[in-house]
Amino acid sequence: MLVSAGHAFVAPQTYVVAVEDMRFSPATLKVKRGDRIVWINKDLFPHTVSADNHAFDSGSIAADASWSYVAGKAGTYPYGCRFHPTMHGSVTVR
Repeated sequence: MLVSAGHAFVAPQTYVVAVEDMRFSPATLKVKRGDRIVWINKDLFPHTVSADNHAFDSGSIAADASWSYVAGKAGTYPYGCRFHPTMHGSVTVR
């Protein structure tokens, strides 16, 4: 942690969400603005990471591929896979 003029700077973190067995793991995640989230598709077929409010959308993520997103605006963002409607997750940005 760097400290400058009484303010602490915490470097952005990277979080990994595994997409496998038709689910997001972890399904819920709390991050800070500037943190990066990487979704890795470990299934044998494509998935998407699509926010319900359209704040982000990965498009199709092929098997063994990944997609990342840098958290911007604070809020809670429920998301799912457009190809598999039973898959759900949520990112809370502080």
